[in-house]
Amino acid sequence: MSMITAMKMMVVSEFKAKCIAALKEVQRTREPVLITLRGKPLVTVQPVEPHGCRKRLGGLKGRMTIRRNLVKADTTGDWDMLR
Repeated sequence: MSMITAMKMMVVSEFKAKCIAALKEVQRTREPVLITLRGKPLVTVQPVEPHGCRKRLGGLKGRMTIRRNLVKADTTGDWDMLR
């Protein structure tokens, strides 16, 4: 059986007063915090997943296709249009 744990909650006024400490705790524990306003969920503060960060070069590999040579592309028509 899996165990479900409740997400830590913090009212927005407490988050405002302790923002940096709360962010450091989220980073340290890797556990998200639900910020509430008047008892209703407002936002969730959660750590960035390291595997979600992509490298700049190659980050779009497989997601886009370059259809022409960008180095030797003929852009004279584009520049004439701007005159």
